[in-house]
Amino acid sequence: MKTLLFGKNGQLGWELNRSLQPLGQVIALNREQADFSDPDSLREIVRNIKPDVIVNAVAFTAVDKAEDDEDLAAIINSVAPGILAEEALRIDALLIHYSTDYVFDGTKEGPYIETDEPNPVNAYGRTKLAGEHALQSSGCNYLIFRTSWIYASRAHNFLLTILKLANERDELSIVADQIGSPTSARLVADTTVLCLHQAVKEKRSGVFSSGLYHLTSSNYTSWHGFSEEIVSTANIYLNASLKVKIIKGIPTVDYPTPAKRPMNSCLSTTGAEKKFHIHLPDWKVLLRLCMEEVYDCI
Repeated sequence: MKTLLFGKNGQLGWELNRSLQPLGQVIALNREQADFSDPDSLREIVRNIKPDVIVNAVAFTAVDKAEDDEDLAAIINSVAPGILAEEALRIDALLIHYSTDYVFDGTKEGPYIETDEPNPVNAYGRTKLAGEHALQSSGCNYLIFRTSWIYASRAHNFLLTILKLANERDELSIVADQIGSPTSARLVADTTVLCLHQAVKEKRSGVFSSGLYHLTSSNYTSWHGFSEEIVSTANIYLNASLKVKIIKGIPTVDYPTPAKRPMNSCLSTTGAEKKFHIHLPDWKVLLRLCMEEVYDCI
């Protein structure tokens, strides 16, 4: 099986490049090799490589910057995935794409399921939802995984930011009224491979059905709770002695940002677990696994 991976240097792309290797040949491309701000250039790449599977780990994820440049965010998050979908249909490839909890407005009580009505409250969410629609209307074979609060031991993310700040400051103030599932990029990558393996077998047997699924860690917390667990885990498992002494929980109104965030980002993963016969672990377990890789951040 030949897999074409876009975004190999991102936090999710790096993990995917590692996890996909046992399935066969992986052609992994970075931003310089595949420019998603020039979507039409992607056609030639796909046509030259002729992969069996396309995995898109590229996204415009700067949520606040998207408010000022929604056009560019839309090109990367919706136009480019739509072109990949057209090319996947043309060569009968399976397309795997990642979306976000930000397609929802965060007003629901309880976790969102896949069939809940999206209602994004910021530019990033709007462009990611448009990307979902582009795949769904293309006629190609696809799997879309919505995930949330992604972190890893590399790149730029909340985990590494908190470790850095906790080593520099005595006190941190972190938003405590937004809730979701911190999800390691490694979990998303490894689970993608499990789902892909099943999907490829179904496709070869002629019984595959495209679908959209939620893929996160299990259980939920706030950004404040996530921060406390990051510091506690670092101190225990890395034998670190971080400078921070107080992590204060604050409301969202005390931390204004250009882009509005959903207050509830909890996603139910029951659909994915039933479909692919998997169990998604608790977010605290996965945080401990990831922490083993972040010595350089302490």
